[in-house]
Amino acid sequence: MAMTVSYSVVPRKNPAKKSEPAKYYAQAQASGELDFEELCEAITSRSTCTETDVRAAISGILYEVKRALKAGRIVRLGDLGSLQIGLNSEGATSVKEFTGSLIKGAHIIFRPGKTLAELIKILSYQQVLTRAVAQSGAGGDSGDDPDKGSGGSGSDDDEAPDPTV
Repeated sequence: MAMTVSYSVVPRKNPAKKSEPAKYYAQAQASGELDFEELCEAITSRSTCTETDVRAAISGILYEVKRALKAGRIVRLGDLGSLQIGLNSEGATSVKEFTGSLIKGAHIIFRPGKTLAELIKILSYQQVLTRAVAQSGAGGDSGDDPDKGSGGSGSDDDEAPDPTV
């Protein structure tokens, strides 16, 4: 069963080549959100657990994930996926020249498990207008067919920030 992902087309400039004109890329558009309260209620309705049990379990998972990540461990959450700490740093010309001061920050890497990875394989795509484009009356005058090329993103997997957040 295919799922349809709504996307809009947004311009992005190459930060390394600011003089070049922007290129246009697909950006997934959210159609809402599932908050913690709703998630707990949904799990409760599909199980024999009380909402308090569900909240306690999720809080326990979060606590243990934080402890493991702080200890430098990879956290494997079955079919959900795995979490690991990643680093952002500047480069050095040699190992000897690298110092901790070149590390600029950290982030959490999420790698989807089998169930979520399989979800990605069955997606279809449908273009929608962003609020800004819809309000300006623009869009669609570029001559491009919005249905062509909607099955993939080429070699660019970066996704621009969601403007609706």
